[in-house]
This record gives sequence, C-alpha cells and structure tokens, in this order.
Amino acid sequence: MLIFVIDDEAWLLTTESQVIREARPNAEIRTFQRAQAALDCIESEGLHPDAVFCDIQMPGLTGLEFAVKLRTISPRSKVIFVTGYDEYALEAYRVHAHGYVLKPLEPERVNEELSFWAESAAAPPPPPAKLEARCFGQFEAFWQGRPLSFDRRKTKELLAYLIDKEGASCTAEEISAALWEEEWDLKLTKNRIRVLVSDLKTALEAIGMDELLIRRSGRLAVRRDLIDCDYYRMLEGDSTAVNSFDGQYMQQYAWAELTSGRLYFRYIDST
Repeated sequence: MLIFVIDDEAWLLTTESQVIREARPNAEIRTFQRAQAALDCIESEGLHPDAVFCDIQMPGLTGLEFAVKLRTISPRSKVIFVTGYDEYALEAYRVHAHGYVLKPLEPERVNEELSFWAESAAAPPPPPAKLEARCFGQFEAFWQGRPLSFDRRKTKELLAYLIDKEGASCTAEEISAALWEEEWDLKLTKNRIRVLVSDLKTALEAIGMDELLIRRSGRLAVRRDLIDCDYYRMLEGDSTAVNSFDGQYMQQYAWAELTSGRLYFRYIDST
C-alpha cells in the first residue's frame, strides 16, 4: 500500500507519518509539506497512492482544492482529511473525501479509515447492464427504456431470432431459412446476413453492448446473460413472466410460431 501524508507543519508531518507507520508497518509512506508537491510527484513519477492523509488548512493549494485536482489525475486514490477543526466536515463531503479525522491522529483511527476503504474497494462490482427485450406480443428491444434502433428493419428480426435461440449458435443456413424461407439463393442470403450483422454490431457498439453478439467459426449467437426478457424469465419459472404470457410470442415473425406453441403448452401445464 502506498500512502501519501501532506501537512505544512513539519513536526505534525513527522508525527502523523509515524502514527500511520505504526498502524500499517508494511505500507510505503511518502510525506509532503505542500499539496502541489504531492500532485507533481503523481504526474512526474507516475505514483498513484492508495490513500492520502491530508491537512485541510495549508498555504498555497488547500486540502480541499487538492482533493478536487487529485480526482482528475488519480481517481482511485482515497483522500482522508486530517484536521484540528470539525467545521470543515461538510466541505470535505462536498469534494467526496473518503474519510475525515480530527487531530491528533491515532493508530486506531488510521486503521479504522483504511479498513473501511479496503472493505469498500473489495465490494463486488455492480451487475452488468443488460439489453431489455419484450418477446410476448410484438418483439421489441430496449436500451435504458428506449427502443433500440437499426438502419435496417431486418436487423431487428435477426436479433429476435438469436434471442429466440437462447444463446445457442446459429449457422448462416439456419438464419437464412428462418428470415428468408422462400429464398433459395444461399449466396445471396449470406451476403444479406453479413450486412445485418454489421448493422447489429454498430447498434450494439453505440450503447456499449458489443460483447452481447458472439461471432465464431461462421456462427452467430447472443450472450443470454446480457439479456433481460420475459421469455427467458418464463423459462426460469418466474411467476410474473408466466402470468404475463397471453399466448402471443414475437407474433410478427412466422418462424416464432414453434416457440409460441411450446410456450403455450408450458403455460397450460403451469395453470
């Protein structure tokens, strides 16, 4: 762990660094009497401290001003203000400080603040965002509540078909037979599929969901774990999804009738 300590008073800087070293003997500690010197160190040496214990009242760049600048050049560094005045607490929170302790600094408080920071850093990441799809009735795909738009109408049908396959990989022949069932020129339909895939890829990249589409060895699939839809929830036994099914499934597409019938009998069996 790399820890910066900033205080314009030399004797306090020495005392505080000793207290921090007592609390965390294995940490690397760098001391500064000016906040700007700490910023210069980060920029010139590429050092990004895990935590910064910083005084608030200092000549030149104040601790509060330092915290704002630090967020820009080292956003993962955690600022813990050390001050003799609790009147700055509100300002500390305003600049999103990660801790606030009153002088004199004590090993117990250092450990408390650093332990709290470690627990926060170790918190599990939020679940990945998912593309929303409505399969019951007319098929629609949404991103953050808005319909996903494509340059070509058939691209939407390609996405629907891949969602219908629940993440299973599909060949160009399978896609061609579903989307152009009366077209026998496979070379022509393969060219069409390439155009649709390009359009789908562009639409997904625009919303940061390019990982949703899987292309491998001439096959196409979607990542089921990145899609939230009534169809998948029904298959998983979600009662709300089951009760919302009225027998209509992607009804604008003829190839969806097989799945629609399967879901209908599943619904009958569950009621």
